[in-house]
Amino acid sequence: MTTSRLRLFQLISPALPVGAFSYSEGLEVLVQRGLLLDGAGVRAWLEAELQRGTLVLEAASLPGLLVAEAAELRERDSWLLALREAAEVRAQQRQMGASLLGLLADLGFNPPALNLAWPAAFALAGRALEVGATELVEAYLYGWVANQLSAALRLVPLGPTEAQRLQLGLAPLIAKRALELAAADPDQLWSGGVGAGLAQLRHVELYSRLFRS
Repeated sequence: MTTSRLRLFQLISPALPVGAFSYSEGLEVLVQRGLLLDGAGVRAWLEAELQRGTLVLEAASLPGLLVAEAAELRERDSWLLALREAAEVRAQQRQMGASLLGLLADLGFNPPALNLAWPAAFALAGRALEVGATELVEAYLYGWVANQLSAALRLVPLGPTEAQRLQLGLAPLIAKRALELAAADPDQLWSGGVGAGLAQLRHVELYSRLFRS
């Protein structure tokens, strides 16, 4: 196993100090409205997002971001951020991106002095750690699923064993989508994550909440 592969595991570790644990990306709204009640519902939601959510466009953009110069990084970063309808999710993306770039600087990798949101910052981390494009896309998808399942553990009647079963069961789809998206042109793709966008917009309306998005 190469050093870069081991470093990649660090990017998707729950110990990575970027605050991912504090966001549900609309999952909290869906649970409170009774739309996600069990493991089967959570799996269907995750599969739908992996197939046609905004996540798809972010993941497909990573190979280009991995080699992009500053101007292209800023342009693609702005485009991806504009795809997120909810202000809370845009704030999430900015906060996580800034935290990751700050961490890279503290670790001595000297990232560009740019204000970038999460996908572009993730790509710069992949560049610093010398991770290949397909592996980076795979890690991005895997990490997103893991964070969603972490939120589901606190929101849905979902035990840790069931969460692990779901993560294991989604592995073939994650691997398949990573191969497809690493070779795709993000400008030729589309997002059908209307339900996710609406849930994220409605999160700010919740009377009580555990998460920031």
